[in-house]
Amino acid sequence: MAFCAVFFDFGGVIMRTEYQSPRQKLAERFNMDYEEIDKAVFNSESARRASLGEITEDEHWANVLKRLRLPASESKPFRDQFFGGDIIDRNLVEYIRCLRGSVHTGLISNAWSGLRDFLAEKKLLDLFDTVIISAEVCAVKPSERIYQIALEQAKISAEEAIFVDDAPENVAGCQKVGMTGILFNDPEKSLDRLHRVLKSK
Repeated sequence: MAFCAVFFDFGGVIMRTEYQSPRQKLAERFNMDYEEIDKAVFNSESARRASLGEITEDEHWANVLKRLRLPASESKPFRDQFFGGDIIDRNLVEYIRCLRGSVHTGLISNAWSGLRDFLAEKKLLDLFDTVIISAEVCAVKPSERIYQIALEQAKISAEEAIFVDDAPENVAGCQKVGMTGILFNDPEKSLDRLHRVLKSK
């Protein structure tokens, strides 16, 4: 059976933190280390609830600011600095564009309610035939449910699908439902691996 769909993660794959300096300086401002400020934004209870769609992204950021004792007026400057070292991998974006038409392209992301608007703003929404955002479907990777939703929306079987993610547990999660998983740990090598897998059937 040939592969007819490729799904991608967003954070850590299409957009990655390439420069740690802006976030590191922000951490120092609050007498925190890099891991602590990263956890406050991405791995807190508030972040978990936002990823499940239980609260909005704005509500999550309000919780972050409250924890750091910052006024609401500091929200945008704080976010801008926090994400100041993040880049969108334009080579990967072009690769996905080239895949369109030959296979179904999809996104499966553990993300908050603002991701769809962000993708539209960055002109990335049209990269994908289907977009599965955890906050919208109330399920997060690596739970089987989020992969099953992606497969149902794409109208394909798990054996026909490949998923690319930078987290080993998420790759393992997709494999549990029968998808082929590719760990994204180096842009060039990972794309080469994906190309070879696509050509193997």
